[in-house]
Amino acid sequence: MSRSERLLDLLQALRRHRRAVSGQMLAEELGISLRTLYRDIATLQAQGADIEGEPGVGYILRPGYMLPPLMFSLEEIEALVLGSRWVAKRADSQLHDAARNALAKIEAVLPADLKDHLQTSGLLVGPADRIDDGTIDVPAIRQAIRGEQKLKIAYADAKGDLSERIVWPVALGYFEKLRVLIAWCETRAAFRHFRTDRITVLEPIDLRYPRRRLQLLKEWRQEQGITDLQQPY
Repeated sequence: MSRSERLLDLLQALRRHRRAVSGQMLAEELGISLRTLYRDIATLQAQGADIEGEPGVGYILRPGYMLPPLMFSLEEIEALVLGSRWVAKRADSQLHDAARNALAKIEAVLPADLKDHLQTSGLLVGPADRIDDGTIDVPAIRQAIRGEQKLKIAYADAKGDLSERIVWPVALGYFEKLRVLIAWCETRAAFRHFRTDRITVLEPIDLRYPRRRLQLLKEWRQEQGITDLQQPY
């Protein structure tokens, strides 16, 4: 195992523990000596990781630490490149620009050898037909999801029949040919799926819905029979 891989494993181990964990336990979990552990913790602290603690007391990683460039493996860089290229071709214009900007930021901080790998990656995303979102503002849906904010929509079903709904947006599914809003519908008192190209009116309501989105998402997954192994990250 390389040193960078060992440091990454240590970070991941610290993230798994929400309370202070002893150095001995960390060393055993990682299969390294206690002396090596202390040295690796000092290295991470020097790189900016907010690790609190000391020998004999235990260690805890405070949130907010960003991985330095050396922590990206070649496979991780390829995953970032492939994912960003997919989003750039298949998402709305704001996410398209965000994906390209994210790649530029990653490239700017990578060491020279890894930067070359990013620029010459042989992983390509094929051409895609433009997804029709009709007249609605997809970024407004994403904003409502982040803010746990109600939406008023007018929706045309497969027969063209219109209905008005108040929904609690939970997630937005991206597929090859369409996008689907997953939401709790107040009218039906149940989870419903709405194709974005069939939403004819979209109006954010300045009101948070009364339940937490992550709990709603968990209930939707259970209803759909989606197991933990199938859950996206």
